[in-house]
Amino acid sequence: MIDAEILEKLKPGMRVRVHDKNGQFEGIILARKHGKEAGGTFTVRGEVASVKMEKVYPVYTPTIKKIDILKEPKRVRRSKLYFLRDLSVKKIKQKLGV
Repeated sequence: MIDAEILEKLKPGMRVRVHDKNGQFEGIILARKHGKEAGGTFTVRGEVASVKMEKVYPVYTPTIKKIDILKEPKRVRRSKLYFLRDLSVKKIKQKLGV
């Protein structure tokens, strides 16, 4: 289960590492849906073996052991960052101000 303190800090544009029962997954949070409700989710986009992939994690799931916040963006102007899917890593860093 995720700490309430970490849960409050999760915002789109953050670079995170999610430790779950299957291992760990590192990437950028694209979206956070349904706020603090029981059905809330967050979407993480990362790269595994040179293939870009997305994982949608429920907020209150017992499979997530820990979430590490690696970097926070300087500015994010949108709540859903789906436009990052089409950009290169260099352009993403410029857009988010990392």
